[in-house]
Amino acid sequence: MEHLRYDRLCRTSHSEAYLLSDGEEPVARIELHFTTSVVYGLLIVEREMREEEILDLIERIDEDLVWSADVPRDDFVVTVYQGKEVGVYSDPHYGEEETNGAHEPD
Repeated sequence: MEHLRYDRLCRTSHSEAYLLSDGEEPVARIELHFTTSVVYGLLIVEREMREEEILDLIERIDEDLVWSADVPRDDFVVTVYQGKEVGVYSDPHYGEEETNGAHEPD
């Protein structure tokens, strides 16, 4: 992945989430959660990847995002899932179902 691009999806005081793309093709999503001594990552790859490719991607994320965050850390722990995006849902989606025929408690 020569042209890996990171698009930040959200950021809080202790976490960040990014969409990773190779050119225009989505590759993965990473959520980073910063604690006082460990950075936890949740990596979701959107295509089949060999373990070597996943390890290379984690190393690149570490170099490009974790170390550049300038947060001291003793370890970077990453959980990896492989899957595809089904959809993105927000309050309007939930509200429509509740107000359009959802059963209300008696």
